[in-house]
Formats: sequence, structure tokens, C-alpha cells
Amino acid sequence: MSQEIHTSITAEEIGHEFEGHAPTANVSDYAIEDWITLIVFWLMAGCVFLQFFTRYVLNDSYAWTEEIAINCLIGVVFLGSVMCVRTSRHIQVDVFYHYMPAGLARVLATFVDIVRIGFFAYGCTLMWRYVEIVADEQMVTVELPRNIVFYSVLVAFVLMLIRAVIVFIANIRRGYSVLERPEEFQTVEG
Repeated sequence: MSQEIHTSITAEEIGHEFEGHAPTANVSDYAIEDWITLIVFWLMAGCVFLQFFTRYVLNDSYAWTEEIAINCLIGVVFLGSVMCVRTSRHIQVDVFYHYMPAGLARVLATFVDIVRIGFFAYGCTLMWRYVEIVADEQMVTVELPRNIVFYSVLVAFVLMLIRAVIVFIANIRRGYSVLERPEEFQTVEG
């Protein structure tokens, strides 16, 4: 059994690790769904803070804040998924592609893109049907139609479908996908 060797480091050396220039933000890297997700996220955070404040400071909580926060969370999850589709950041297993011939890897990656497109198209269909079923429901604590939330999920599925088609076309034109060459999709900061 080998013993671990730890190199001593001073607090000053640790502090110097944080020196350097912060990467500059490039606003053109973000799409409309990113900004909408950010707005919905902060709306959710505001509701959670208001819930906490009214419950623990005022000792009289607003019931509507929890429902609105939950519905915002649903929006953040699905709109955030649109961002993941656009940037190819969903969870994926790419280790197998390193051990298979390039031609087979290309075929399998194309198949994955087609299955993803089919999945999002089916999700759009299911959400459309679901929205029709619950069209007349109201939220419990706020007099708003519940289908606002479900329409946002439907819109997110439509956007995921569109983004998946765009990614598929880009992968075909490029000749490889993130599954085949993940290193090509890594961003370098600094």
C-alpha cells in the first residue's frame, strides 16, 4: 500500500492561484432561451426568498409563493434543457466511441441524433395532448390558469426539437458530433 505524499503550500501561494484575469463574457454565446431561463430563475429565487422571509421573519407566510416557485422551477428545468440541447451538454456516454471504428461511431452518433429528434417530437405531441386535457384547470393559490406552466413546457419541447434538428444538421456538415470528439467542444477560458 503506497503512502500519499502531500506537498506543503503556504497561504500566500494559495492566494496567488486566484490571481489572473477573469474571462470576458461574450453575450453572443447566449440565445433567447438563456435569457428567459435567467428571468424565470430570478423570479423563482425571489419567490423562495419571499416565502422564507414571510415564514420565518414575519411568522405569516404567503401561500402563493410556494406554488409560483414550483412552477418557475418547472420552467427553469425545461427551458434549461433547451440550452443543454443547443450546446450538446446533456448527460452522454462517449467512452464507447473511442474504442469503435470511426465509421461505426459516425453511424451510431447519427442514430443518436435521430432518436433525440424523435424523442423531442414525441414529447411535443404528448405535451400538446396534455395541455388540451388540463386546459380549464386553475392554480390552487393564485387565480391563474394552470396551463401557463404546461404551455411553457410545450414551448420548451418545441425549442428542444428545433435545437436538436439544428445540432443534427451541424453534426452532419461537420462530420462528427460531441460524442465522437468531445475535446473539440471544450471551451478554453483565460
